[in-house]
Amino acid sequence: MELLLWYLKQKKKAIILCFLFSVIFILTFYLYHLPIKAVLYPTLLCVILGIIYLIFDFQSFKKRHNILQTLQNLSINLTDKLPKVTTVLDKDYQNIILALQEDRLALETNMSNKYSDMILYYTVWVHQIKTPIASMRLSLQNQDSAFSRKLSSELFRIEQYVEMVLVYLRLNSESTDYLFYEYDIDDIIKKAIKNFSNEFIEKKISLSYDPINLKIITDEKWFLFVIEQVLSNALKYTNSGFIKIYLKQNKTLCIEDSGIGIASEDLPRIFENGYTGYTGRAYKKASGIGLYLCKTICNKLNQEIKASSTIGVGTTISIDLAKPHTKSK
Repeated sequence: MELLLWYLKQKKKAIILCFLFSVIFILTFYLYHLPIKAVLYPTLLCVILGIIYLIFDFQSFKKRHNILQTLQNLSINLTDKLPKVTTVLDKDYQNIILALQEDRLALETNMSNKYSDMILYYTVWVHQIKTPIASMRLSLQNQDSAFSRKLSSELFRIEQYVEMVLVYLRLNSESTDYLFYEYDIDDIIKKAIKNFSNEFIEKKISLSYDPINLKIITDEKWFLFVIEQVLSNALKYTNSGFIKIYLKQNKTLCIEDSGIGIASEDLPRIFENGYTGYTGRAYKKASGIGLYLCKTICNKLNQEIKASSTIGVGTTISIDLAKPHTKSK
């Protein structure tokens, strides 16, 4: 009905014009004292023919409308699917669409080239900066003191931030490869714990972790990144107490800490890009990127990550591992 009203509104001028012509004929016959019936009959025929024309024209209008509605959900490259040109204005509109398409394709190509150049630059930068980091780490391996352990922890954090840059840039890139195989998640968790061992010792945070004995199909590199980010946040906001790693019966991996917690009003938004919340602003430690990356990666790994927290009590990050994923060929 709405489409019909739009059509009649579009044809309003033509309908009013035909009506005025009919009135002029009737008035002319009346003023010259001619038989009114002589004009009423052809007027009625014209009205009937006009209605028939409007019906067929409306069907054509509806068909063109449906085609355009379909094209709205398709790629702009499908310009060959546009309705057939029937008027000069139709041709003008299609020319505008083609011009906009060319501009958009040129812009997309330009942005794609710039993005590729940026990815290449930061990839090279990451590998270059890892060289002095590795050199410093080798130098610290020969020393065993509180100072050297502190430096090792800081070096590891630098490596994390460097890796975070690369992950952020590659996250939505079509060239990012996910290799899915079956892994024992204990091996991945132990690797993450080992990377943070100095920080556990330095902050005197107790770790409660028993082997989980669960194998899942995942990408080891990306899943390790998620675990490291969650552990990093737990250690960052836990000044004393504990961190627990355990598995619920429904195959949900939980990393729980006794840290400062997250405000209830911030919980729904902590996985948003750039959102730091009250805790991050108050302690000036958050970038608002880590949990966003975790959320995005978990979506790609077919896993669901959630958070529950109480201010002054602690935070629990839960990762649902129950959803199956197929192996890479």
